[in-house]
Amino acid sequence: MGFAFIPCALITSFWAVIGIVLPLFLPKGTNRALIQLSLVLTAVCAWLFWLCAYMAQMNPLVGPKLRNTTILMIASEWGNKVEL
Repeated sequence: MGFAFIPCALITSFWAVIGIVLPLFLPKGTNRALIQLSLVLTAVCAWLFWLCAYMAQMNPLVGPKLRNTTILMIASEWGNKVEL
């Protein structure tokens, strides 16, 4: 897969709007600070979770473990030449 700028920019801007811009437009009230804190923490945690999941897919630590017979069968099904 690899790094793609457009998805990163879109997701980052989406969570930036929720965590930075949206708290500024909340109406005055007794729980305004609590709601602002909730929005900021939600945006930060959700963005960080997305970033970790996105980066884990770029370079996975675990790959499939296939036996030689399985690899030969897949190669023959896909029409690849197999040299033994």
